[in-house]
Amino acid sequence: MTVTPQTPLAAVAAGGPTPSASPSPREPTLPEPTLQESTLPEPSVTEPSVTEPSVAVRLGEALVRLGSDLVFGVVGSGNFHLVNAMTSAGARFVAARHEGGAVTMADAYARTSGRLGVLSVHQGPGFTNAVTGIVEAAKSRTPLLVLAPEMGGHANFALDQEGLSRASGAEYMRVTAPERALPLLGEAVHTALDQRRTVVLGLPLHVLSAPCPPGGTGAHRPSEVLRPDARAVADLAGLLGRARRPVFLAGRGAREHREVLMELAERAGALLSTSAVAKGLFTGESWDLGVSGGFAHPLTAELIADADVIVGWGCSLNDWTLRHGRLVGPQTTLVQVEHDPERIGLHRPVGLGVAGDVGVTARAVLDALGTAPPAEVGYRDAATARRLADGASWHQAPHTDRGGGGYIDPRTLTLLLDRMLDEQRTVALDSGNFMGYPAMLRVPDADGFCFTQAFQSIGLGLATAIGAALARPDRLTVAALGDGGALMGAADLETAARLRLPMVIVVYDDEGYGAEVHHFGPEADLSAVTFPTTDVASVAAGYGCEAVTVRAPEDLKAVSDWLAGPRERPLLVDAKVARFPSWWLEDAFIGHGRRT
Repeated sequence: MTVTPQTPLAAVAAGGPTPSASPSPREPTLPEPTLQESTLPEPSVTEPSVTEPSVAVRLGEALVRLGSDLVFGVVGSGNFHLVNAMTSAGARFVAARHEGGAVTMADAYARTSGRLGVLSVHQGPGFTNAVTGIVEAAKSRTPLLVLAPEMGGHANFALDQEGLSRASGAEYMRVTAPERALPLLGEAVHTALDQRRTVVLGLPLHVLSAPCPPGGTGAHRPSEVLRPDARAVADLAGLLGRARRPVFLAGRGAREHREVLMELAERAGALLSTSAVAKGLFTGESWDLGVSGGFAHPLTAELIADADVIVGWGCSLNDWTLRHGRLVGPQTTLVQVEHDPERIGLHRPVGLGVAGDVGVTARAVLDALGTAPPAEVGYRDAATARRLADGASWHQAPHTDRGGGGYIDPRTLTLLLDRMLDEQRTVALDSGNFMGYPAMLRVPDADGFCFTQAFQSIGLGLATAIGAALARPDRLTVAALGDGGALMGAADLETAARLRLPMVIVVYDDEGYGAEVHHFGPEADLSAVTFPTTDVASVAAGYGCEAVTVRAPEDLKAVSDWLAGPRERPLLVDAKVARFPSWWLEDAFIGHGRRT
């Protein structure tokens, strides 16, 4: 469908032009104005008749010119004209059923596409409904722009959106006058993309409706990369040259530097692993250990813990990734390469910190190491190769099936699905006791795993999957949810159905908040965190999805039938899973000094 200036908003919300699967070049930005505070008078939300287009219209058109051709949100009176301006300029608007879902869709779209995520909300409650997702995006350093109309004075919609934004970890910029709108938009886009920040652009209603003088949006000039200190490069090269069992641990900041890291790892004899957010980065590489930390395969954890040098590349080295430090052996030198110097050693003391761009630093260390190594070097010896070949896959890790009585073992469910689902897939996770199981699913690359769990909020998984599906329509999207998170975000089942997204939504339904059930144990009163059986499949069918209930492996034939085509609607799989603590959660309890 081609969006024209006459296309009604409702028609665009129902489905507009499909965005390209390939990221577009990032263009934006403008001069850097000085932000000023202002007292906001009581505004009108009615678009006046003016000679010049309003600020709302100019902003919407400018965003599209800057490459933002997809915007998520929920429309109210305050953002009605802004959204219509974007759709009239050629953008697609994805109408969610709740702002909490819309913001996470935009977040996941940005992570998966590599482009700017854009969210448009109504003033007041529209903004507060999105706050949890804004916190998640800010903690994850997602390049996200939130277009937030605001009211001042004593209006019911009035609140301190700037204070709330900053408390959430987001940058806040307010348009104080019509002539500042376009320059400030440019600065906001620049900050979001180049600094990987979540930016809230405050839009007072009286400014939004005012005539806006024309203004350009200058070409975007990306910031220069941070080059590492020569002494730090030499120190790291020396460490790797002496290391017998080095491991590279890549995080979000390394996702764009796969090739040079693999080249350096080969030269140094290093094994390769990732944090959860970079899962899939080294897929296909024979020395890939998979994910480190709580989701790690037992062999992965053993090999990392035995390393003598661990280099974190663009990785925060937090407790989840290092299992509260238990993956750092007493013999291990921990190194952190990070473009933001203030984040070095933030979660754990390091033996060597290198401030610099990951790609530039890796290339400099490779140059410092010089000529190619012998055939067998470092951790890449014949014995390690045999161990990886014989036991590094979850399909090679035996388990005693604990299903039966109308409940399926979640490990059995996951491994069967892993063989059934398309290899070209994007997996999106919610949070809970179950989440270690879908983390076992294989993905083709780092874009194949979307993990919006920096803030550990349940209820974000479905929206994550929708945003990722729109970013990569060429792949099968798999949403993995608990029953708590599925019901919390259920309204956007209608969004997935309306958009006719060919996605599989797997609900690991243990009839409760499993993390709390297993955290406090059977000796506690668990009535507040356990629930009667819910027919989640019928709930999904009511929203327009196809749905099936799975209680045993043979019930998965319905999934095979759906996969065979035509995949015209999302499929929800309500898997009634056996209730027991997952290995990653038991490990987390040990890390917290609680139950063992």
